Amino acid sequence: MKKKFKTEIDCAACALKIEDAVAKVEGVDKVAIAFMAQKMTVEFADGADVDTVTKNIVAAAKKVEPDCEIFVD
Repeated sequence: MKKKFKTEIDCAACALKIEDAVAKVEGVDKVAIAFMAQKMTVEFADGADVDTVTKNIVAAAKKVEPDCEIFVD
C-alpha cells in the first residue's frame, strides 16, 4: 500500500534526516520526501498495520526534527 502525506519541513537537510528516520520504521518499505512539493510518499510493507505504522512515522520524524509537521488524514 502506498500513501501520500502533506508535510511542512523547513529545509532540504531536515527532509533528508526525516526520510532516513522514517525508512527505519518497522512496516515501511520505501519512503520519499519531495521537499519542494512538501509531500512524503510512504510504501507500507505487506501486512503492516497502517495506522500504527503511521503513528510511528510521525514519532520518528518528530524525534529528529521537532518543528516538522506531517498531516495525517
